[in-house]
Amino acid sequence: MTTRSDKPRGSNPAGEKATGRKATGAKATGAKVTGAKATGARVAGAKVTGPRAYFPSIEATYGKPIDEWMALLPTAGTDKHMELVAWLKDEHGMGHGHANALVAVYRAER
Repeated sequence: MTTRSDKPRGSNPAGEKATGRKATGAKATGAKVTGAKATGARVAGAKVTGPRAYFPSIEATYGKPIDEWMALLPTAGTDKHMELVAWLKDEHGMGHGHANALVAVYRAER
């Protein structure tokens, strides 16, 4: 028979992961992330995360490179996030997740 720990649920004062190992890295220590990871720049061999992770799928699905999509966004006539998402969906038949990823990166980089 297994018993539960005496610790209250959600209590993790040592910053331990569920595996019992201590959590490390910027997230665990609260350190500020800088460099390529913070700016979204691609590092050779690094896994792309965040909205940019959608870019290969966007290019494959809609047949245009990301640079072309980014050049189209200023022609939408709005700068509001959800209006840009709706424009991509309505005018270009893009799915919500793909449109949202493009707009998030576009707005972050301008």
